[in-house]
Amino acid sequence: MIDSEHFVLIRGLLREARHWGEFTGSLQQQFLRATISTPDIPGNGQMHQTTSPKTIANMTEALRKQINTNQPIRLIALSMGGMIAMDWMTRYPDEVEVAILINTSARTLSPFYHRLRWMVYPQVIQMIFHSAAQKEADILSLTSNRHQHDNKLLESWQQWQRQNPVSTDSARNQFLAAAKFSITDKPQQPILIVTSRADRLVDYRCSRKLAQTWQTGYMQHETAGHDLPLDEPEWLAGAIRQWFDLQTGV
Repeated sequence: MIDSEHFVLIRGLLREARHWGEFTGSLQQQFLRATISTPDIPGNGQMHQTTSPKTIANMTEALRKQINTNQPIRLIALSMGGMIAMDWMTRYPDEVEVAILINTSARTLSPFYHRLRWMVYPQVIQMIFHSAAQKEADILSLTSNRHQHDNKLLESWQQWQRQNPVSTDSARNQFLAAAKFSITDKPQQPILIVTSRADRLVDYRCSRKLAQTWQTGYMQHETAGHDLPLDEPEWLAGAIRQWFDLQTGV
């Protein structure tokens, strides 16, 4: 493994490339020669005018069309993005070198009340009836432990939402695709599972169960929220660097 490889970053539900925030720069500092791509899932970001696919597999196909896969890629994927990464690794093993899966889950390994923590059900249901601007506040509150009261960041998110609004059809398709996703075969590539112990949206035990079942690398942050790249970008980039060094015996 060398630093000239290609990282592909995949976000989750209703999020776009800009939501990676400072993490992209932190990752580049750790892998100076690497190429970093941040494609958008159809329905989100620069592809908001395209309706999101109804399955994780079709999201994978849409992302593959945006990426040069002539050389194996390194996937870094958050939440629903992790499901896409698992599908990509399994169906196109020659295209993926390694994957880092952050705060993700799969139906066959974790119960529904862990995949979406039961304590947040009322907030999630209320979001359906909120304005687009209020939804961004709701998402920030649910996914970040460090920035949930950051008004400047919230204003940026609300501006991005106005620029690239996610349609109702796309939002519905993404939620249903994530809810239905399951996986039975363990991918053959090296995998690092990273989780946030204090994640208030998805129970960290989903990631722990995945790591135990597949016997993969596992790292856990104690205080960050579901959006670990937002809350602790430098820690996450450093953890990934540390794991790669262990893989190569540096």
